[in-house]
Amino acid sequence: MTALLASLTVPGSAQDAAEPTRVLSPKAAQRLMTNKGLTLQWIDWNTRGTAVVQHEGDVWTLRGAQAEAGGPGRLFLDGTITEIGADYFTFKGRIAITDTPDRGRTCDRTKTWHFAITQKRRYYRLREFEWCDDLTDYIDIHF
Repeated sequence: MTALLASLTVPGSAQDAAEPTRVLSPKAAQRLMTNKGLTLQWIDWNTRGTAVVQHEGDVWTLRGAQAEAGGPGRLFLDGTITEIGADYFTFKGRIAITDTPDRGRTCDRTKTWHFAITQKRRYYRLREFEWCDDLTDYIDIHF
């Protein structure tokens, strides 16, 4: 998984000219920093990938990856966290999904994304559900 995360850094990525992250909830920031991994339902609900949240000064970053065991499916996240609230965070960066749920599927977009905790769940869920080819992608960051 470390090799997958290392492959995420792209010259000119969102981290290069990032604005300071607005931390509105220190408790939520700590929860995000100590997350327990990420999942995409097409890959595996039970075997989580890695979501690394770090901060240098006032800029918080998120880099994550999940790989399908014995298969081609991949999920990547790479960018900056722009705001952390009590039950949400916003993320400006790249999300890429390849070869899942079907071989040949490629979804790759860089934009501002919204993750939120709803219904007292123990994870943040990406709120843009059908951002690629009308399939609903549940990307969750667990805590």
